[in-house]
Amino acid sequence: MIFETLKTKQEEAVLFVDIAAPPMNLLGPEMVRDLVSIIRVSEADSDVKVLVFRSADPDYFISHVDVTRIKEYREEAARLTGEASIGLLFRYLSASRLVSIAQIEGRARGAGSEFALACDMRFAALESAIFGHPEAATGVSPGAGGIQHLARLMGRGRALEVILSAQDYGAELAERYGWINRALPARELGNFVQSLAHRIAKFPAAGLVTIKERTNTIALAPAEDFRRDSALFGQGASKPEATRLFQAALKHGFQTREAEMDLAGLLGALPDD
Repeated sequence: MIFETLKTKQEEAVLFVDIAAPPMNLLGPEMVRDLVSIIRVSEADSDVKVLVFRSADPDYFISHVDVTRIKEYREEAARLTGEASIGLLFRYLSASRLVSIAQIEGRARGAGSEFALACDMRFAALESAIFGHPEAATGVSPGAGGIQHLARLMGRGRALEVILSAQDYGAELAERYGWINRALPARELGNFVQSLAHRIAKFPAAGLVTIKERTNTIALAPAEDFRRDSALFGQGASKPEATRLFQAALKHGFQTREAEMDLAGLLGALPDD
């Protein structure tokens, strides 16, 4: 399998997928196209039971969406779900027969966080993983499942703190809040995830499917809720206030690798008018 933004390696029933979209793993149409393809191909291959998503960049897992290409990446998502929404694409992964694990090093903000949340499990490096939802700072709301997942995992108060503050959260606090399963030292993370993935992949496929289906019945929001959040993000992003704030952020280094090392600081310094 050849992709523009992903590198793959299969070990028995586990497919390791490394995200590699320089300069900072922005989620744009190329990455969405590749995610659609990897999900479609893996679902069609009965030999694959577990997907492990990692990053080839130690500083960025998936930074967030490319705000200059919203229409384009939405159109790519429709190739799998029939609807122009990465929220519904991510939900498709959650509902898939495939067991998905996010191994997170570096920054996972906005849609990067939402992609990780769509995976069945999340494990992060204590030293480097950073999570955040910057949407409120630009006048929009999370549109790809962040609200649905975080409210269920954290509870109302913590979800509102995370989303409304647009702050960065380290792996230790993310674990305490329920954002991720575990935070582990970087030197242990890869071996832990690899061992867990192979252990799960040894079990009967039918049982894995049933367990996911029944768990999702309890914990995964209906598609209509994802659809609504996606529509609200699209509407919010097209408003003059959001356009002004996006442009101001871009002038201050938004969507550049160096400036987004401290995205919360950048957004906090944006002019009020």
